[in-house]
Amino acid sequence: ASIDKLWKYIQDPESHRHDAILSQKVMEQAGNTMKIRAEVKGPKGKEEQMWRMTMDPPFGFELEVLSGSQKGSTNTHTYVPMGDKTKVIVAGDFHVEGMDAEATKKATLDYFAKVFEEDNHAIRRL
Repeated sequence: ASIDKLWKYIQDPESHRHDAILSQKVMEQAGNTMKIRAEVKGPKGKEEQMWRMTMDPPFGFELEVLSGSQKGSTNTHTYVPMGDKTKVIVAGDFHVEGMDAEATKKATLDYFAKVFEEDNHAIRRL
């Protein structure tokens, strides 16, 4: 999808949904930074997490997990426009309570593969 279509999707809570994110509520907002309470499906079932998310349209966003089993995880999504497509680069430092580095890597890659599939499916319907 084009960068414009991608940002339209990201900012539409009705369209932008993921199976692993059960609910989200913005608790505070200052400029482009939001503190979000999220209920998510984690490795040990559902849990509440607090996130700090900073949007930087059209370039991407940063997310830091402030509480929950992934506390201390950070990731940056960078969007590179390529005509009618957009390249997505995800870089981060991921932690999952009770998992070693290899299990965390596998769980993170599996999660992003699923999210990418969900996003592509949803964007095609816009």
